[in-house]
Amino acid sequence: ADIGLFIDQPVKTYSSGMFVRLAFSIATSVDPDILIIDEALSVGDGAFSRKSFDRIMKMRDSGKTILFCSHSLYQVEAICDRVIWLESGKIQEIGDPAKCIVAYNAMLSRSSNNSTDNSDRLVDLTITKAPAGVAYIKSVVVTADGMSSKELRVLSRKSFVQIQLDFISDVSLKPPSVAVVITDVDGREIASSGTSNDGLVLEISSSGIGSAILSFEKFPLLKGVYWVNVLLMCERGIHIYEPAEKVAKLIVEQSDLEVGVVSLPHLWTDGGRFL
Repeated sequence: ADIGLFIDQPVKTYSSGMFVRLAFSIATSVDPDILIIDEALSVGDGAFSRKSFDRIMKMRDSGKTILFCSHSLYQVEAICDRVIWLESGKIQEIGDPAKCIVAYNAMLSRSSNNSTDNSDRLVDLTITKAPAGVAYIKSVVVTADGMSSKELRVLSRKSFVQIQLDFISDVSLKPPSVAVVITDVDGREIASSGTSNDGLVLEISSSGIGSAILSFEKFPLLKGVYWVNVLLMCERGIHIYEPAEKVAKLIVEQSDLEVGVVSLPHLWTDGGRFL
């Protein structure tokens, strides 16, 4: 539970976070057949959260039943095989995780305002060593046709867009993974790419420093305004060490009349028959 010397103190003196950490540690140490988790993973520092996820995934992989209650949609989709979306005690959606999450996000986009721009939160950290059990984002740089800015003009299907994330990680951990999520101005997820999902294992130096670069040779999105968001995660792409939202705005322009969100690779052919 990482409570240290406080383990000998009366439980009534614990903070709510310490109490939940101890409860989770005890519940998962007895090898239960069914484990119920209700937002417990939001308690504690990065190292404890990482250990918690490792233990949960080990139990899931061994065939245990886990009831995972959370508002973290990414973790729900990564951990669960079946999802129930509850609203005011009533079932709104049940079944495949991806299907339920799409329905939930659609509801949010209809009922909420645009999310707050948090791009200024990201800073180039000067730390030279990551604490035990965690990884940090050092910097994120987004370029379009060689130009770097927080607001970039992009030519649809012509511009070369590149996203580079530099990080530092505890060297005792497996190399982290990186994901990029592109959203529209309403927060809808338009496209994403992750090193874990694509089977790429990142390399880190002896001091824990590493980087990941995602490139779009001919940016495929059609005209519109989009946000670039990045995530630094564990090697399995489940536990999020640190997110960086809205690190750059992409203003995509085009010279033709193709409509939609993305231009799909395609080929026109002549049927070869004439009347």
